[in-house]
Amino acid sequence: MSRVAVITGGAGGLGQAFARRLLGEDWHIVLVDLPVALDALPDLPAQVERIACDLTDEAAVARVCAEITARHPVLDLVIHNAGVTQIGLFSETTIASQRRVMEINYFGSVAMAAGLLSAVRAGRGTHLAISSVAGFAPLYKRTAYAASKHALNGFFSSLAAEEAEHGVTVAIAAPSFVATNPGRLDAGTDGIGRPGAASDGFDEMSPDRAAEIILKGWRRGKRFIPVGRVATLGWFITRLSPRLYSWLMMRKIRS
Repeated sequence: MSRVAVITGGAGGLGQAFARRLLGEDWHIVLVDLPVALDALPDLPAQVERIACDLTDEAAVARVCAEITARHPVLDLVIHNAGVTQIGLFSETTIASQRRVMEINYFGSVAMAAGLLSAVRAGRGTHLAISSVAGFAPLYKRTAYAASKHALNGFFSSLAAEEAEHGVTVAIAAPSFVATNPGRLDAGTDGIGRPGAASDGFDEMSPDRAAEIILKGWRRGKRFIPVGRVATLGWFITRLSPRLYSWLMMRKIRS
């Protein structure tokens, strides 16, 4: 019987990269994303399901999770990948936009984790959260994004302690900058836009390379997976000297 993976943000660049790699190993894949995103995908193999869902709609998430677990009562892997970015100074953003980013990046993942909790336990599977460098370090013009990723890290690292007794593992991946939507930010007036489309991103990596590193780290039993040179160095520098990290970040931005 094929192993089963659920991927939120499954129609995006990184979600599709995860799906391609897992399909090559004969996994059954459940892609969860917005209807318009899923409709834009080409024809997919028979072992791929598409399920449309707005992760900010709590009732819809509950229905979708019930649908998934009815067909797949045992889940091996849930990749919490859905998310958006927000670019802009805090002084130029609104509280409403801050809430919107939290609803998508944080509460959407929490709702999916809750709805799929029993099935992941049944499979003694893994919750794999796709966070960011902004999940453990400050990031210029990204207050809402950094807050949502810090929250994501706190939630999943705490969930790991609770779910260990059920044989469930939890891993967090922290990429630097995955170029999933180069040149396609499509940000509204509140600065919310497609992930991986920022013009100020650096240490750029392709979705396929990022997926390769993340899945390899997960299979090796890593519980925290920095992805990219900046993420790896940033993780060590912030542990040693947060002030040094902030200075290096601002120097890079000014250059």
